[in-house]
Amino acid sequence: MRKEFAHDELMMPGHLACQGCGGTIIMKHALRAVGPDAVCVIPACCWTIISGNFPYSALNVPVLHTAFATSGAAASGVRAGLDMQGKHDTKVLAFAGDGGTFDIGIQSLSGAAERNEDIIYICYDNEAYMNTGVQRSSATPERAWTTTTPVTHPKSGAKKNMIQILAGHKVPYCATANIAFPDDLYRKVRNAAEIKGTCFIHVLSPCPSGWKIPSEKAIEVSRLATHSKVFPIYEVYHGEEYKITMEPDEIPVSDYLKSQGRFRHLKEEDMDFIQERVDYEWKILLQRSMMEPFHMNF
Repeated sequence: MRKEFAHDELMMPGHLACQGCGGTIIMKHALRAVGPDAVCVIPACCWTIISGNFPYSALNVPVLHTAFATSGAAASGVRAGLDMQGKHDTKVLAFAGDGGTFDIGIQSLSGAAERNEDIIYICYDNEAYMNTGVQRSSATPERAWTTTTPVTHPKSGAKKNMIQILAGHKVPYCATANIAFPDDLYRKVRNAAEIKGTCFIHVLSPCPSGWKIPSEKAIEVSRLATHSKVFPIYEVYHGEEYKITMEPDEIPVSDYLKSQGRFRHLKEEDMDFIQERVDYEWKILLQRSMMEPFHMNF
Protein backbone atom coordinates (compact mmCIF):
# COMPACT_ATOMS: atom_id res chain seq x y z
CA MET A 1 0.00 0.00 0.00
CA ARG A 2 1.28 3.47 -0.85
CA LYS A 3 2.58 5.39 2.15
CA GLU A 4 -0.06 8.13 1.88
CA PHE A 5 -2.82 5.49 2.03
CA ALA A 6 -1.74 4.37 5.49
CA HIS A 7 -4.97 5.57 7.17
CA ASP A 8 -7.98 3.26 7.23
CA GLU A 9 -9.94 2.83 4.01
CA LEU A 10 -12.76 5.37 3.93
CA MET A 11 -14.98 3.65 1.37
CA MET A 12 -16.09 0.29 2.63
CA PRO A 13 -17.27 -2.88 0.83
CA GLY A 14 -20.98 -3.45 0.36
CA HIS A 15 -21.98 -0.38 -1.62
CA LEU A 16 -24.95 -0.59 -3.98
CA ALA A 17 -23.43 0.63 -7.26
CA CYS A 18 -23.85 -1.11 -10.58
CA GLN A 19 -20.94 -3.11 -11.97
CA GLY A 20 -18.41 -0.88 -13.74
CA CYS A 21 -19.70 2.34 -12.12
CA GLY A 22 -17.11 5.10 -12.49
CA GLY A 23 -18.56 7.03 -9.55
CA THR A 24 -17.38 4.46 -7.02
CA ILE A 25 -13.81 4.63 -8.30
CA ILE A 26 -13.85 8.42 -8.05
CA MET A 27 -15.21 8.40 -4.49
CA LYS A 28 -12.62 5.84 -3.38
CA HIS A 29 -9.68 7.89 -4.66
CA ALA A 30 -11.19 11.20 -3.52
CA LEU A 31 -11.62 10.05 0.07
CA ARG A 32 -8.12 8.57 0.09
CA ALA A 33 -6.77 11.93 -1.04
CA VAL A 34 -8.81 14.05 1.39
CA GLY A 35 -8.31 11.80 4.41
CA PRO A 36 -10.57 10.89 7.35
CA ASP A 37 -11.02 14.43 8.71
CA ALA A 38 -13.77 15.27 6.25
CA VAL A 39 -17.51 15.71 5.82
CA CYS A 40 -19.14 14.58 2.58
CA VAL A 41 -22.16 16.42 1.13
CA ILE A 42 -24.17 14.40 -1.40
CA PRO A 43 -27.30 15.67 -3.21
CA ALA A 44 -29.90 13.50 -4.94
CA CYS A 45 -27.92 11.37 -7.41
CA CYS A 46 -26.72 7.80 -7.88
CA TRP A 47 -24.57 8.15 -4.78
CA THR A 48 -27.65 8.71 -2.64
CA ILE A 49 -28.38 5.04 -3.36
CA ILE A 50 -24.82 3.73 -3.64
CA SER A 51 -23.79 4.64 -0.11
CA GLY A 52 -26.55 2.47 1.38
CA ASN A 53 -29.78 2.84 3.36
CA PHE A 54 -29.79 4.51 6.80
CA PRO A 55 -28.45 3.57 9.32
CA TYR A 56 -25.83 1.85 7.15
CA SER A 57 -23.27 3.52 4.91
CA ALA A 58 -20.38 2.44 2.72
CA LEU A 59 -18.58 5.68 3.60
CA ASN A 60 -16.50 5.92 6.77
CA VAL A 61 -16.88 9.70 7.06
CA PRO A 62 -19.88 11.84 8.11
CA VAL A 63 -22.31 12.29 5.21
CA LEU A 64 -25.00 14.92 4.70
CA HIS A 65 -27.56 13.91 2.09
CA THR A 66 -29.17 17.06 0.74
CA ALA A 67 -31.69 18.18 -1.87
CA PHE A 68 -30.88 18.06 -5.58
CA ALA A 69 -30.33 21.79 -6.03
CA THR A 70 -28.46 22.54 -2.82
CA SER A 71 -24.97 21.00 -2.91
CA GLY A 72 -23.16 24.34 -2.94
CA ALA A 73 -25.40 25.88 -0.27
CA ALA A 74 -25.32 22.80 1.97
CA ALA A 75 -21.53 22.52 1.69
CA SER A 76 -21.26 26.24 2.53
CA GLY A 77 -23.40 25.69 5.62
CA VAL A 78 -21.34 22.72 6.75
CA ARG A 79 -18.18 24.79 6.27
CA ALA A 80 -19.62 27.63 8.37
CA GLY A 81 -20.67 25.24 11.13
CA LEU A 82 -17.24 23.61 11.27
CA ASP A 83 -15.53 27.01 11.34
CA MET A 84 -17.72 28.13 14.27
CA GLN A 85 -16.48 25.06 16.14
CA GLY A 86 -12.88 25.90 15.31
CA LYS A 87 -12.56 22.89 12.99
CA HIS A 88 -10.93 24.85 10.18
CA ASP A 89 -8.82 21.88 9.01
CA THR A 90 -11.79 19.56 8.47
CA LYS A 91 -12.41 19.27 4.73
CA VAL A 92 -15.85 19.67 3.18
CA LEU A 93 -16.27 17.50 0.10
CA ALA A 94 -19.36 18.02 -2.07
CA PHE A 95 -19.86 15.05 -4.38
CA ALA A 96 -22.52 15.42 -7.07
CA GLY A 97 -23.45 14.11 -10.48
CA ASP A 98 -23.74 16.14 -13.67
CA GLY A 99 -27.47 16.72 -13.22
CA GLY A 100 -26.93 18.20 -9.76
CA THR A 101 -23.98 20.26 -11.01
CA PHE A 102 -24.50 21.33 -14.62
CA ASP A 103 -28.27 21.81 -14.29
CA ILE A 104 -30.26 21.72 -11.07
CA GLY A 105 -27.42 22.65 -8.70
CA ILE A 106 -25.58 25.25 -10.76
CA GLN A 107 -27.09 28.23 -8.90
CA SER A 108 -25.97 27.15 -5.43
CA LEU A 109 -22.58 26.05 -6.79
CA SER A 110 -22.13 29.44 -8.46
CA GLY A 111 -23.01 31.18 -5.20
CA ALA A 112 -20.47 29.14 -3.25
CA ALA A 113 -17.82 29.80 -5.90
CA GLU A 114 -18.55 33.53 -5.97
CA ARG A 115 -18.08 33.64 -2.18
CA ASN A 116 -14.98 31.44 -2.55
CA GLU A 117 -16.18 29.06 0.14
CA ASP A 118 -13.46 26.74 1.44
CA ILE A 119 -14.89 23.55 -0.07
CA ILE A 120 -13.92 20.88 -2.58
CA TYR A 121 -16.63 20.17 -5.14
CA ILE A 122 -16.29 17.02 -7.24
CA CYS A 123 -18.66 16.39 -10.13
CA TYR A 124 -18.73 12.76 -11.26
CA ASP A 125 -19.97 13.21 -14.80
CA ASN A 126 -21.74 10.23 -16.38
CA GLU A 127 -23.32 12.58 -18.94
CA ALA A 128 -27.02 12.02 -18.17
CA TYR A 129 -29.53 11.61 -15.34
CA MET A 130 -28.60 7.96 -14.84
CA ASN A 131 -30.25 7.38 -11.46
CA THR A 132 -33.71 8.15 -12.84
CA GLY A 133 -33.50 6.43 -16.22
CA VAL A 134 -30.83 7.90 -18.53
CA GLN A 135 -32.48 11.23 -19.36
CA ARG A 136 -30.37 13.88 -21.08
CA SER A 137 -28.63 16.59 -19.07
CA SER A 138 -26.65 19.58 -20.28
CA ALA A 139 -23.58 17.38 -19.81
CA THR A 140 -24.86 14.91 -22.44
CA PRO A 141 -22.63 14.97 -25.54
CA GLU A 142 -23.99 16.34 -28.77
CA ARG A 143 -25.92 13.78 -30.87
CA ALA A 144 -25.91 11.16 -28.10
CA TRP A 145 -28.82 8.81 -27.41
CA THR A 146 -30.69 9.01 -24.11
CA THR A 147 -34.23 7.96 -23.20
CA THR A 148 -35.38 11.56 -23.75
CA THR A 149 -33.28 12.04 -26.90
CA PRO A 150 -34.03 8.92 -28.94
CA VAL A 151 -32.07 8.04 -32.07
CA THR A 152 -34.68 9.82 -34.19
CA HIS A 153 -34.04 13.03 -32.25
CA PRO A 154 -30.61 12.72 -30.60
CA LYS A 155 -29.31 15.39 -28.26
CA SER A 156 -28.82 18.72 -30.01
CA GLY A 157 -26.33 21.34 -28.90
CA ALA A 158 -22.88 21.05 -27.42
CA LYS A 159 -22.09 19.80 -23.94
CA LYS A 160 -21.91 22.58 -21.36
CA ASN A 161 -18.33 23.52 -20.40
CA MET A 162 -18.45 23.59 -16.60
CA ILE A 163 -14.73 24.16 -16.17
CA GLN A 164 -15.00 27.40 -18.14
CA ILE A 165 -18.00 28.45 -16.05
CA LEU A 166 -16.16 27.83 -12.77
CA ALA A 167 -12.93 29.33 -14.10
CA GLY A 168 -15.00 32.42 -14.88
CA HIS A 169 -15.64 32.74 -11.13
CA LYS A 170 -11.83 33.03 -10.68
CA VAL A 171 -11.81 30.32 -8.01
CA PRO A 172 -8.35 29.17 -6.88
CA TYR A 173 -8.43 25.78 -8.58
CA CYS A 174 -10.39 23.90 -11.25
CA ALA A 175 -9.43 20.63 -12.90
CA THR A 176 -10.66 17.80 -15.07
CA ALA A 177 -9.80 14.18 -14.34
CA ASN A 178 -10.60 10.69 -15.59
CA ILE A 179 -10.95 7.37 -13.75
CA ALA A 180 -8.61 5.80 -16.33
CA PHE A 181 -5.76 7.88 -14.83
CA PRO A 182 -6.10 7.41 -11.06
CA ASP A 183 -2.73 8.91 -10.10
CA ASP A 184 -3.68 12.16 -11.82
CA LEU A 185 -7.10 12.15 -10.11
CA TYR A 186 -5.56 11.48 -6.70
CA ARG A 187 -2.98 14.24 -7.15
CA LYS A 188 -5.61 16.79 -8.11
CA VAL A 189 -7.82 16.04 -5.11
CA ARG A 190 -4.77 16.21 -2.81
CA ASN A 191 -3.87 19.52 -4.42
CA ALA A 192 -7.40 20.83 -3.85
CA ALA A 193 -7.27 19.74 -0.20
CA GLU A 194 -4.23 21.96 0.34
CA ILE A 195 -5.77 25.06 -1.29
CA LYS A 196 -7.87 27.56 0.65
CA GLY A 197 -11.08 28.45 -1.17
CA THR A 198 -13.40 26.81 -3.69
CA CYS A 199 -11.88 23.98 -5.70
CA PHE A 200 -13.85 22.28 -8.48
CA ILE A 201 -12.89 18.94 -10.04
CA HIS A 202 -14.82 17.56 -13.00
CA VAL A 203 -14.28 13.81 -13.42
CA LEU A 204 -15.47 11.67 -16.32
CA SER A 205 -17.49 8.80 -14.85
CA PRO A 206 -18.61 6.07 -17.29
CA CYS A 207 -22.02 4.49 -16.75
CA PRO A 208 -22.15 1.10 -18.50
CA SER A 209 -25.95 0.95 -18.62
CA GLY A 210 -26.36 4.54 -19.85
CA TRP A 211 -23.45 4.45 -22.28
CA LYS A 212 -24.39 0.95 -23.48
CA ILE A 213 -20.98 -0.59 -22.88
CA PRO A 214 -19.92 -3.81 -21.11
CA SER A 215 -19.13 -3.12 -17.45
CA GLU A 216 -15.59 -4.47 -17.86
CA LYS A 217 -14.90 -1.88 -20.59
CA ALA A 218 -15.50 1.19 -18.41
CA ILE A 219 -11.81 2.03 -17.91
CA GLU A 220 -10.91 1.31 -21.53
CA VAL A 221 -13.67 3.57 -22.89
CA SER A 222 -12.74 6.33 -20.43
CA ARG A 223 -9.14 6.17 -21.60
CA LEU A 224 -10.30 6.59 -25.21
CA ALA A 225 -12.20 9.75 -24.20
CA THR A 226 -8.98 11.48 -23.18
CA HIS A 227 -6.70 10.07 -25.87
CA SER A 228 -9.18 11.14 -28.56
CA LYS A 229 -9.32 14.66 -26.97
CA VAL A 230 -13.06 14.35 -26.35
CA PHE A 231 -12.35 14.79 -22.62
CA PRO A 232 -8.98 16.54 -22.19
CA ILE A 233 -7.30 16.50 -18.78
CA TYR A 234 -6.04 19.81 -17.47
CA GLU A 235 -6.16 22.23 -14.54
CA VAL A 236 -6.82 25.96 -14.14
CA TYR A 237 -5.45 28.19 -11.40
CA HIS A 238 -7.41 31.34 -10.47
CA GLY A 239 -9.25 31.19 -13.79
CA GLU A 240 -6.10 32.30 -15.63
CA GLU A 241 -3.32 29.69 -15.69
CA TYR A 242 -4.10 26.58 -17.77
CA LYS A 243 -1.97 23.43 -17.57
CA ILE A 244 -2.58 20.31 -19.66
CA THR A 245 -1.72 17.35 -17.42
CA MET A 246 -2.19 14.45 -19.84
CA GLU A 247 -1.08 14.47 -23.46
CA PRO A 248 -3.49 12.60 -25.79
CA ASP A 249 -2.41 9.82 -28.15
CA GLU A 250 -4.06 11.35 -31.25
CA ILE A 251 -6.70 8.62 -31.47
CA PRO A 252 -9.58 9.51 -33.86
CA VAL A 253 -12.83 10.47 -32.18
CA SER A 254 -14.61 7.70 -34.09
CA ASP A 255 -12.74 5.09 -32.02
CA TYR A 256 -14.31 6.53 -28.88
CA LEU A 257 -17.78 6.94 -30.39
CA LYS A 258 -17.91 3.44 -31.88
CA SER A 259 -17.08 1.91 -28.49
CA GLN A 260 -20.52 2.89 -27.12
CA GLY A 261 -24.07 1.94 -28.00
CA ARG A 262 -25.37 5.44 -27.28
CA PHE A 263 -23.60 6.62 -30.46
CA ARG A 264 -24.47 3.59 -32.62
CA HIS A 265 -26.90 5.61 -34.74
CA LEU A 266 -24.27 8.14 -35.88
CA LYS A 267 -23.40 8.37 -39.56
CA GLU A 268 -19.95 9.16 -40.90
CA GLU A 269 -20.86 12.80 -41.42
CA ASP A 270 -21.93 13.00 -37.76
CA MET A 271 -18.57 11.65 -36.65
CA ASP A 272 -16.76 14.06 -38.96
CA PHE A 273 -18.71 16.96 -37.43
CA ILE A 274 -17.85 15.83 -33.89
CA GLN A 275 -14.18 15.39 -34.86
CA GLU A 276 -14.07 18.97 -36.17
CA ARG A 277 -15.63 20.27 -32.94
CA VAL A 278 -13.19 18.29 -30.79
CA ASP A 279 -10.20 19.53 -32.82
CA TYR A 280 -11.41 23.11 -32.47
CA GLU A 281 -11.87 22.85 -28.70
CA TRP A 282 -8.43 21.24 -28.34
CA LYS A 283 -6.86 24.09 -30.32
CA ILE A 284 -8.47 26.63 -27.99
CA LEU A 285 -7.23 24.72 -24.93
CA LEU A 286 -3.69 24.62 -26.33
CA GLN A 287 -3.79 28.37 -26.89
CA ARG A 288 -4.95 28.99 -23.32
CA SER A 289 -2.25 26.72 -21.91
CA MET A 290 0.44 28.74 -23.69
CA MET A 291 -0.83 32.13 -22.53
CA GLU A 292 0.98 34.02 -19.79
CA PRO A 293 -1.30 34.11 -16.72
CA PHE A 294 -2.49 37.54 -15.61
CA HIS A 295 -1.49 38.40 -12.02
CA MET A 296 -2.99 41.27 -10.05
CA ASN A 297 -0.71 43.24 -7.75
CA PHE A 298 -2.71 44.38 -4.73
